[in-house]
Amino acid sequence: QVQLVESGGGLVQAGGSLRLSCAASGRTFSSSAMGWFRQVPGKEREFVAAVSASGGTTTYGSSVKGRFTISRDNAKNTMYLQMNNLKPEDTAVYHCAARRVFRNLPTIESDDYNDWGQGTQVTVSS
Repeated sequence: QVQLVESGGGLVQAGGSLRLSCAASGRTFSSSAMGWFRQVPGKEREFVAAVSASGGTTTYGSSVKGRFTISRDNAKNTMYLQMNNLKPEDTAVYHCAARRVFRNLPTIESDDYNDWGQGTQVTVSS
């Protein structure tokens, strides 16, 4: 099991940028793919982005592609989400998640992820 703690959320105006971080502890960070998901109260959890264990492969949800960039630094046990050109519809709680050990490929399904952080609120004002 891995413990995940998100940070970097906040209030930003439309068009602005934020960088989220996800710090991991508890097992070898580089042994599994990781992802970002977001959720608005009353709505289903939405896939945002995912990255392979090595960091060499990434995938994005259609609503964020071209604006968000996912990355990871395995030496620092940290994953990032750089969010540019933010829109009001990006407002949500953002959660990071990790797959099981040796599940190296990123996927878009939340059921494929076994460990979750508590989330960080991102609010984009118009």
